[in-house]
Amino acid sequence: MSAQITLTLPDDLLRRAEILARRVGRPLTEVLTETLDVSLRPLGATGDDSEPITAWTDEAVLALADVNMSPAEDQRLSDLLGRQKNGPMSPAEKAELVTLMNIYQDGLMRKAMAVHEAVRRGLRGPLPS
Repeated sequence: MSAQITLTLPDDLLRRAEILARRVGRPLTEVLTETLDVSLRPLGATGDDSEPITAWTDEAVLALADVNMSPAEDQRLSDLLGRQKNGPMSPAEKAELVTLMNIYQDGLMRKAMAVHEAVRRGLRGPLPS
């Protein structure tokens, strides 16, 4: 299910979104939708009533706190970031880079939430500042 809405964005935010859309070769609406999805996913944006992290077992919290991107995805992300620095990329490479960056950002957000919960429960010490 989808719904159409109208947003009024500050000029600088719209410019940044347009730049990103051009760089990845995708329509602005797709870039904005994906950005919102990635930003809201840690809040349970899948549409289900999944348990909040505060209700998870200690083992599940610690497992998520220790999770990392797969070595293959990590290597591919590094390769694509290097290609981006060194010259033009194909539309397929740009799309793959955006996808991998979203996976990375989503994983990092979920991991941060788990580390926060682990520290709150006393399962881990606070991170050094």
